[in-house]
Formats: sequence, C-alpha cells, structure tokens
Amino acid sequence: MAIHIVLVEPEIPPNTGNIARTCAATNSVLHLVKPLGFNIDDKAVRRAGLDYWPYVKLHVHESLEDFLAENKERRMFLATTKGGKSYTDVEYQDGDMILFGRETKGLPKEFISDNEKKAVRIPMSENTKLRSLNLSNCANIILFEALRQLGFPYLT
Repeated sequence: MAIHIVLVEPEIPPNTGNIARTCAATNSVLHLVKPLGFNIDDKAVRRAGLDYWPYVKLHVHESLEDFLAENKERRMFLATTKGGKSYTDVEYQDGDMILFGRETKGLPKEFISDNEKKAVRIPMSENTKLRSLNLSNCANIILFEALRQLGFPYLT
C-alpha cells in the first residue's frame, strides 16, 4: 500500500506536475478529481513532472462524489487552512488518503464542515496576509510527515 495524495479540481499545471514527481519518487499514489483546470497532457504539467510521469501511480476521477463513492472505506484527511488540528497531530497509516482542494478556493466549505474531525492544517503565522502556502509545498509537507511516521516505507 502507500499514502494517497488527492488533488480535488487542481487548477495550476506546474503544481500538479510537482506533486506527481513527488508521488513517483516516494511510491505514493496520485488521484486527480475532475474538473481539472488543464489537460494532464499539458506541456506545463509534463515539464514539471519531467521524466517521472511513467512512474506515477495515477487515478483520475470524474467528480468528488465519484471519488468518495469509490473510496468510502479508506481513511481520509482534508488538508485545509480551516483544519482544527495540525497535520502533525495525526497518526498516519499505510493507505491513508490526504485530500487537497484547488489553489484558488480549497476544498468545498460544506465538505469541510461535514468532515470537520478529518480536517488538518499546516500552522502559519497569524500576522501573514497570505491565505495559504503553495499547493505542491503543502502536499510535500504533509506527505513527508506521513512517510516519516511510517518509517519511510519503500524508500532508501
């Protein structure tokens, strides 16, 4: 098994390419939930992922509803600035799924409120005028914490 990174309606091709590259390098699984703000064959996505794309374990889902129906038995965490606990407060397990929303709006507000106990955040300064960190940085931060807790399985 592996950690699963789920991008819900991603909009910026290089972010998805960077995350795909990380997933390939860590044996993690990447899920893309439509609608996408780009074509996954887009040159910018491919360039960011470089020659790692053949090694990406990729699943594409038609909608968030379809994704949830297909994965209802899996443990999921929602990465959001509105999370009630830090991403480091979670005890990750092999097979966990970490969901990230689109760059401009995040995950749907109703979805977050319906899953409040699964919502985690990356602590940020209260003084900052920034809404959030870059999506690919957030995915890397949380993914590597999960992998660290699991002893970096499958990695050398």
